[in-house]
Amino acid sequence: MIDAGANLCHESFRHDYPALLERAWAAGLEHIVITGSSRDSNRAAAALAAADPARLSSTAGVHPHHASEWSEDDAACIRELAAVGQIVSLGECGLDYCRNFSPPADQRQAFAAQLALAVELKLPMFLHQRDASGDFLAMLREHRAQLAALCVHCFTDTREVLDDCLALDCHIGITGWVCDVKRGAALRTVVPGIPRERLLIESDAPYLLPHNLPKAELPRDRRRNEPALLVYVALALAELRGEEAADLGRYTTANARRFFGIAAAA
Repeated sequence: MIDAGANLCHESFRHDYPALLERAWAAGLEHIVITGSSRDSNRAAAALAAADPARLSSTAGVHPHHASEWSEDDAACIRELAAVGQIVSLGECGLDYCRNFSPPADQRQAFAAQLALAVELKLPMFLHQRDASGDFLAMLREHRAQLAALCVHCFTDTREVLDDCLALDCHIGITGWVCDVKRGAALRTVVPGIPRERLLIESDAPYLLPHNLPKAELPRDRRRNEPALLVYVALALAELRGEEAADLGRYTTANARRFFGIAAAA
């Protein structure tokens, strides 16, 4: 499997990062894409990926929570990382009107700047959208003809929004949200409709610990998610889609390699 999005720069991983990676490889992961989402994490993610480029890649972008901080310095950093081949996607970026840690106007401005940058750099985009589907889709439609591949990360929305994203030729990233029978109830009815060639799986670690995790495997702090637990996202998805987990792992791996341009494992 390939974990299409893990926040490995998060401070909760500092004390056991090497062991965390060993657990991921032992669990059957072939590759992890480390998500960059702010000025600091973009460079940190690139540095982590550079230590093992055969098994780690990174993205760079400014999350909507940090949109008010967006400046030309961020664009320069992303250009620099792209120029030396250190990132496989632009993002995480997009719109989040659920929390509005940055005002919506600032979010739209930062997102528009990153859409233009993705066109310039010809990079795929790793996208975030929560409670902002109208503006999000409108902005994507405006630029779609010039953009490369798109992934709507951690999709949790309705069938109607899914159809709109698929109509824009987006890939759909699914996380442990789908393992939560209560909070993920609506999503669980939607995931069977995602075409095989558009599905990616991601841990979004340290967030969204899968709720189908056996009690014996609960982490010490009972909350922190990690890439090794991606198998439980795959198991939940396979059950909901009426597929074998091994088959789902194979085709989502192929999708991730194609989307991010990751070379096949030796």
